[in-house]
Amino acid sequence: MTTLKVHTIESAPEASKPLLEASQKAYGMIPGLHGVLAAAPGILEGYQKLHELFVNTSFNEEELTVVWQAINVEHACHYCVPAHTGIAHMMKVDNDIIESLRNETPLANPKLEALRTMTLSIVRNRGNVSQADLEAFYTAGYGEQQVLEIILGVSQKVISNYTNHIANTPVDAAFQKFAWSKK
Repeated sequence: MTTLKVHTIESAPEASKPLLEASQKAYGMIPGLHGVLAAAPGILEGYQKLHELFVNTSFNEEELTVVWQAINVEHACHYCVPAHTGIAHMMKVDNDIIESLRNETPLANPKLEALRTMTLSIVRNRGNVSQADLEAFYTAGYGEQQVLEIILGVSQKVISNYTNHIANTPVDAAFQKFAWSKK
């Protein structure tokens, strides 16, 4: 049962209407999450801006997917895991990476696994990562910029994951075939 309203362009507050129109134009639909966020125009705008900033970090498509899905799975987001599974397929991310992330199994690529491990350390420890965690991440080929970019990704995902938990946002039709639940 949805506990928060999923707005349409017609039902949204005036300040959210252009933001939802931008979502419609960008995605060919209004994602349910955006419809929920529309009730508070500032959070919808903030989420859209964080998304734009995160996709323009130094991370490639695989790395973006690793950060997003590691967080989505850790937070057990029933909406974001299927959505980002579909997005990863659209981004041509290797299916083995997608399935490993969904199933919480180590990634075969050591650099991507280091990214997944650091992302989880940041989330689980609320940013209180050890020097050893940082050194392992740096040894894998990442740097301070990427540590901060993970935090940007966490910021985006906290908005979406927490909202979806409270709203029980229905999974969009386009992503229902990727339904997921925490094991």
